[in-house]
Amino acid sequence: MFIPTNPRPGDDSNREDPMNTPEQEPVNTDQHETVNGKVLPFTPRPDSASNADEIPVQERRDLSRSDVIDAEIVDEEDAEQVRHPVLVDPPTPAKASWWETTRDAKIRPLLPAWARSKAELRDRVKWVAFYTGHTVAYHAVRTPAYAGILLLRSPRGLWRVVVATHRWVYDAEGKPLRAAAVTANEYDKYFKLAEVRAERIRKRGLLAFLTLLVAAAGVYVLASYSTGLAWLLAAAGVALLGKVGTPADKPVLGRAVVTSKAPKLTSDVVVRALAALGISGINQAVAKGQGITFPAPITRDGPGWRAEVDLPHGVTVTDVMERRDKLASGLRRPLGCVWPEPVSEEHAGRLVIWVGDQDMSKAKPATWPLAKSGEADLFKSVPFGTDQRGRPVGVDLMFANMVIGAMPRMGKTFSLRVLVLAAALDPWVELVLWELKGTGDLGMFEKVAHEYGSGADDETLEGAMNSLRRLYKELERRSKTITRIAKENRALCPENKVTPQLSRNRKLGLHPIFAAIDECQELFSHDDYKEEARKLAEGIIKRGPAMGIILVLATQRPDAQSLPPGVSANAGLRFCLRVMGQLENDMVLGTSSYKNGIRATTFGAKDKGIGYLVGASDDPQIVRGYYIDGPAAEKIVDRARALREGHGTITGHAAGEVVADEAARPSYSVIADTASVIRAGEQKVWSETLVDRLAELRPEVYGSWAELDGRAKANQLASALKPFGVDTLQVYGRTEDGKTANRRGVERAAVLAAADRHRTKSNGE
Repeated sequence: MFIPTNPRPGDDSNREDPMNTPEQEPVNTDQHETVNGKVLPFTPRPDSASNADEIPVQERRDLSRSDVIDAEIVDEEDAEQVRHPVLVDPPTPAKASWWETTRDAKIRPLLPAWARSKAELRDRVKWVAFYTGHTVAYHAVRTPAYAGILLLRSPRGLWRVVVATHRWVYDAEGKPLRAAAVTANEYDKYFKLAEVRAERIRKRGLLAFLTLLVAAAGVYVLASYSTGLAWLLAAAGVALLGKVGTPADKPVLGRAVVTSKAPKLTSDVVVRALAALGISGINQAVAKGQGITFPAPITRDGPGWRAEVDLPHGVTVTDVMERRDKLASGLRRPLGCVWPEPVSEEHAGRLVIWVGDQDMSKAKPATWPLAKSGEADLFKSVPFGTDQRGRPVGVDLMFANMVIGAMPRMGKTFSLRVLVLAAALDPWVELVLWELKGTGDLGMFEKVAHEYGSGADDETLEGAMNSLRRLYKELERRSKTITRIAKENRALCPENKVTPQLSRNRKLGLHPIFAAIDECQELFSHDDYKEEARKLAEGIIKRGPAMGIILVLATQRPDAQSLPPGVSANAGLRFCLRVMGQLENDMVLGTSSYKNGIRATTFGAKDKGIGYLVGASDDPQIVRGYYIDGPAAEKIVDRARALREGHGTITGHAAGEVVADEAARPSYSVIADTASVIRAGEQKVWSETLVDRLAELRPEVYGSWAELDGRAKANQLASALKPFGVDTLQVYGRTEDGKTANRRGVERAAVLAAADRHRTKSNGE
């Protein structure tokens, strides 16, 4: 019996679809012929029907039972936009050709950085020469000991040679095979091996006998020819036997240089160290196995390894720099060996990690390039120190000012001394130096300084204030001079700044002035001077660079009271050695430096002379200032004075002048000025020549003298020098056109002696 069942909703397996039933109208039955079957109706979709009559009955019935649809009627244009959304991503460009990809590629240099630098190449050549010489000398001194060791070990070597020869002649290497054949009762195999052994013994024995006979004959011939040669041959033989008899773990030669090889830096080590920093972006990238890439191979860079890393998206170089101690821990290297740096020309996530072979503070300090010879030019970069890799770092002092800050005894004064020495070796620079600690750290510069003072007393502080007042007034005079020159001849002053050509013209008075105040906090925190000192220093720092006036301030207490923000904020160069806190760090290096990972607080007590240098390049640099002790500085200053005497630029304090009034206008001394314009190597000079030089030196004082004729010039100078005990005499010489003449003049020795007497008298000695 058949029992019908009710199908489940949606189950069409047992349903029979009606075809052309009375309830449904056939579709286009009049236009198509049926072939072996029925015509199936093709019902249109409800959403494609143009009116209600085209919707099938069943569909209309379903629509009537459905819920109300909440919709919005849109125009055809809006509907078209909905059907065709706007593409926001740019189209994928076609694959670039080889020419397009390589044309803009970064070309790597043919030679390494050390080979392109003359200084580094010279240092490496010197090191190789020293290393070779030391190694040769080391072994040469120990040659007798080496000879004795080889002599003692030669019997053992002879025994080894005899044993090895015997084993080779009597075919010792085949003995195991013959023994195996006997054990296995393989008589045929044994007899064949015995025949081979007999043949080998015959041939090898003959060869050994002939070799020994030839060697003996050679020794006999050489001994007969020369006894010395025989002894030399015997020594060589003993040495060879001693070498053969030397145990592998007891070499004859010792090591002339003991090196401690630093571990190699690899990508796995770098990724592991970065993952230990606790930065979420790096941790996620490491967990996923992507996000940290190396755009360049890890290579040797100077005395260390250089790794260039692209950090994950959203992670900046600053995030790593402020965790330098953790990075060093992850790399298992001392803190002084690990130096993360940004790459300014790339994106903010491009990191360079340089890992040195040894701590920067333990590396041998480099020699100042100008320590032995040469002169400086403040219009060019002057050598200041070296970076972590040992590469020289220079600073452009002209058109810039500088602030140096550090804790006591961390190398602040030594860093300042390097800059002052560079300025002293430029004979056209006027030095204004004030050391307000009172220990005389800059005392060697009295020989070349235009103004100098040492001490924390009121008199010295007043002298320093007078210098600031004079420099502030000098700004006004120089600005008028530069404006006038720029209007008269734009080619001489194209940028309304002092140029090297203008600075060499003594009549203009636009020579560079290098003013340095060590322990400047004594002025800026003084109750009577602090407001005026702040105003004067801020004005000099803002306006002075364009006019050739450089101000360098050094302090061991870099806070808002000791280093006013208006002063530090306008300094173009900053050098910060070790400090204790964030405030001191940012006062010297600039606001937010600590936040950006530029932290001089990470330096330790052993990092003397090492600090952050800001302003010398696009990115902050770790610099170790050149170390020049007192005796070495004295020798350099003597050379600087001789250089200035040759150019006639000894003025002010070095020439015996004394500051006269509160306006800091130095009183001139005719005898001191005359001594300063007589050049080294001139024993006698015409008076009229000296008058012309004096007019160039101080036009406001001696300018009228230069307008006189030759005889009147000589009379004027003679009258001025007579109170100092200097007499004029006849001097034989040549004019500018080469003609000989005999005119009135002075002796250099007499003028210098009178200048020394006047300086001693003025100092109250």
